[in-house]
Amino acid sequence: MEKRQWFLRFARLFLILVIALIAAGENPATNGLAQGGDNPNPPDRVVKLVFIHHSTGENWLRDDWGGLGGVLAENNYFVSDTNYGWGPDAIGDRTDIVNWPEWFRGPESSRYLAALFIESGQHSEYSRGLADPGGENQVILFKSCFPNSNLEGNPYDQAVTGGELTVANAKYIYNDLLETFRSRPDKLFVVITAPPLQDAEYAENARAFNLWLVNDWLAENNYPLNNVAVFDFYNVLTHPENHHRYRDGQIEHISEHGNNTLRYASARDDDHPNPEGSRKATQEFLPLLNVFYHRWQAGLSSVPPIGTPISIQATPVAATPPAVTPGTALPPRVTGESLIDDFENPASGLAWEVFWDEAVETRIACAPQAGLAYESAMALQIDYEIAAESWATCALLFESTLDWSGGQGLSFYMQAAQAGLVFDVILYGGSPGDRSSYMAGMQTTSEMVNSWEKVTVGWSEFFRAAWEENPGSAFNPAVVTGIAFGFGEQAASRGEIWIDQLILTGIGPGSVAPQPSLEPALVPPEVEEEPEEPPEEPEEGNGFSLPCISALGLGLLVAGAAGWRRLLA
Repeated sequence: MEKRQWFLRFARLFLILVIALIAAGENPATNGLAQGGDNPNPPDRVVKLVFIHHSTGENWLRDDWGGLGGVLAENNYFVSDTNYGWGPDAIGDRTDIVNWPEWFRGPESSRYLAALFIESGQHSEYSRGLADPGGENQVILFKSCFPNSNLEGNPYDQAVTGGELTVANAKYIYNDLLETFRSRPDKLFVVITAPPLQDAEYAENARAFNLWLVNDWLAENNYPLNNVAVFDFYNVLTHPENHHRYRDGQIEHISEHGNNTLRYASARDDDHPNPEGSRKATQEFLPLLNVFYHRWQAGLSSVPPIGTPISIQATPVAATPPAVTPGTALPPRVTGESLIDDFENPASGLAWEVFWDEAVETRIACAPQAGLAYESAMALQIDYEIAAESWATCALLFESTLDWSGGQGLSFYMQAAQAGLVFDVILYGGSPGDRSSYMAGMQTTSEMVNSWEKVTVGWSEFFRAAWEENPGSAFNPAVVTGIAFGFGEQAASRGEIWIDQLILTGIGPGSVAPQPSLEPALVPPEVEEEPEEPPEEPEEGNGFSLPCISALGLGLLVAGAAGWRRLLA
């Protein structure tokens, strides 16, 4: 009898559990992107945000319309925006879905994005309420306007390139954008879906496409990062009971009400959302944006550094420095005996590595990337964010000692996101087990912004690092164990540079002596004072000459010699 009662009790509990699970699956409040532990609170520091938009976005930002700009400021976002006429080639004029490849994937996209990331201007009327914290924009919002809800084709068409504004082509475009987004885990990209139209002709297509963006886009592509999110602006404006918001500890996406057309129109013949609909969108968007932001921040520690290419399905290839005989020059990889690296073949065995001060929030990435190069397909992209009194390097370290005494120095082509970026070219001497650092301080110029400039630096420009033995001694090119680009300042810094055609100069006929073509790094006056004690005798009989200690040197002096030795080990 007891066994039968126990069985009936178990069956009753099991039935209740099954019914509860079925009900949860049918409850629209549980659908969407909810994750455990989401945080809807504002960031604990000021975050720079830029919004790509046209008139609907301008109205949404306005204090007297949607109020988005002011509420973003209340949530600790410093807001900048683009509008008609903005940017290089007036790219701001073009924000339709079919224009996003030009922004993010086209031949000029690196130039457009560099301008977008450093944009701090205001191109619409809204209250900012916060001081510019400096640095680049971290959050990128982008939105197409309501004509983009006129998607032709069929609601469930698969992604296929070609045509203009169709469901298939729109899916293809957004799938392709992920290639850029996954290469920039340091940025949070938020898609704002295009608002609806009052005309119902293509409303079913628009609804199906936006549901795909919210529910299926990232999953179908097995997207591995937390730096892409979608806010369904379209859905919020279709009915008072349709929502995309964070509520009661979860994300709600409720979309079954209404007929997929604009409920909040400014007028019968005007598809701009009215103030009521825009304010509704603001109220629902902000907690959701905060959730997206905190998810992104939580995921940064588990993804490769800035700029590192992430392949969703590719098998990683182990790359090791080439085996060379001590005392020989680095063997050429393509034509020309003076070439060190042209970054065209990442699998060649030349492995650039990143090292950084792990005790603070410093990040760096360097890797050959396609899309921005000097007369070739690829260049070395270095993207860094250095905490105050910290450091980081992008280095190519050799397993054996190389002899570069047949050359006169180095040259490379360089492009920078902005002028005034301070960095060091570093050459390592000694042995692979005990490297010594020789540095030449540099600073980017205005000519390097959006154009390639040739940089040459001779051996006489390199001096032993100030924190090492025999500081200021000259570099011996017959003993080379590596080369690097280093970054670090007393103040926090952020920048992005590209390097191509790294050459050993003075080799072969027609070579010319290198001439420095960069401005010297800026140094506080007190660093340039003469030492109180006479220096130790320089190596190899060279006269002692203490150079200006570069920004990286200052940061490493603060960090301590032990930390730098760990970097070189």
